[in-house]
Amino acid sequence: MIPRELIVDNPNNSPSADASIRKRTKAREFALQFLYMMDIRSDDIVGEETTFFAEQSDDDDVLVFARELVQGVALNMAAIDETIEKSTQNWELGRIATVDRNILRQAIYELLYRSDIPPKVSINEAIELGKKFSTSNSGGFINGILDRIKRDNNL
Repeated sequence: MIPRELIVDNPNNSPSADASIRKRTKAREFALQFLYMMDIRSDDIVGEETTFFAEQSDDDDVLVFARELVQGVALNMAAIDETIEKSTQNWELGRIATVDRNILRQAIYELLYRSDIPPKVSINEAIELGKKFSTSNSGGFINGILDRIKRDNNL
């Protein structure tokens, strides 16, 4: 068993910090699912996220953060996509797997528009989403792009 003080995800070593981290991870998963649907069905479903998230969870913290992510990505989609295209060499946006593209969008939104989230957290969460919802190669692909964006923006 790992000693509690060595758990990296919980710098305060408190149960409430653990719960908060898990809630944000769950919110990121829900936001990714909705962003994926938006990508497939078009962005005309923006506004339906409240209903979608309410069906996924009854935790207000999860719902609020998931909604913030989706709305933030939707509002900044053009700039986020431009950032992806600038950061991927020899990859057009449409060639990136839909899941990976939306993981990148969400993480870039966090990196560039959310100063309350440390860049390392956004990148690590994106890598984990890639491992969970995409291919075995997604984690490295996502990490490479997000590290470049972090470096290029002095984050």
